[in-house]
Amino acid sequence: MSRPDLARTLREARPVAPAELRERVRLVAAQASPPRRQLVTWRRALVLVVVAGTAVAAGVIATRPSHHAASQELRAMRPTQRHAAVGSAASVDKLGAPSATPPSPSRTRLQNYSASLDVRVPTAGAVSTDTQHAIAIATSLGGYLAFVNVDAGGKTGYAEIRLRIPKVHVQEAVRRLSALGRVVGENVRIQDLTAGVNATDRLIARLQTKLATLRAEFQTTLVQRQIASLTTQIERLQRGRANTVRTASYATVALSLSTPPTTPAGPHHHGPLHGLATAFRWIGIGAVYGLAIGVPLLVLAALIWLAVGAIRRRREDALLSRP
Repeated sequence: MSRPDLARTLREARPVAPAELRERVRLVAAQASPPRRQLVTWRRALVLVVVAGTAVAAGVIATRPSHHAASQELRAMRPTQRHAAVGSAASVDKLGAPSATPPSPSRTRLQNYSASLDVRVPTAGAVSTDTQHAIAIATSLGGYLAFVNVDAGGKTGYAEIRLRIPKVHVQEAVRRLSALGRVVGENVRIQDLTAGVNATDRLIARLQTKLATLRAEFQTTLVQRQIASLTTQIERLQRGRANTVRTASYATVALSLSTPPTTPAGPHHHGPLHGLATAFRWIGIGAVYGLAIGVPLLVLAALIWLAVGAIRRRREDALLSRP
């Protein structure tokens, strides 16, 4: 018998275990297999407690009010304060307690005189009425209205008014405007202009001397051009000087009318159990966040555990079913 025939004969003559023997082997293997692990152990419980605690802490931190936001709210509730603009070295600023009598302007020197008043009136209707009174005061003193912005359509109101008053009547104007309500702020700014005007006068005098010299010379085309240029420059300086003098004869009075700010509600006095209620509230919020974060993690862990167990059982069944 050849070798291939011998191998085929041996394969055909392979003994087959009876069904009773197979069943006995299956029972022996089942009894000898290690006991299944418990679903809940102290280690798994500890992991679940740590995960739930972390989720609760994250929820409390996420819902806790920010100190920065609270400080911003407090800053928004504070009334804004106006700051006086810093003048030049030749200016004089007066800041301090409101006064009905500002410093008097000089009668011998040219000055840029400006004053501002913050006046508090009781109602929005008073804002509108006092705006008309302020304009009438300026007109009666020989001044005029330069700018006005009024908003008095609601429960609160404000008005921004800029008046031009002859400088000799500015103290009277401030006194009468202060009587429209309660003065809560005052600012007076005086800037001397005499030095600049004197310098312009000296420059005009030098140019006029040079112009007279050129006019006495033989009139060539170049000399005529120089005469025209000097004449234009002198006229421009004279117009600027006249405008400065005219502007200095008037004082600018800025008047701000406003109603009292709304009074915030007083602090609410909580009971003795308010702290305990607050603590339970935050614990409840944290528990909700913990459930929202922890439950999906627990479901995912359970699915993974069931999948691993099913794969292990399938492998055992496949091993036992082999002939």
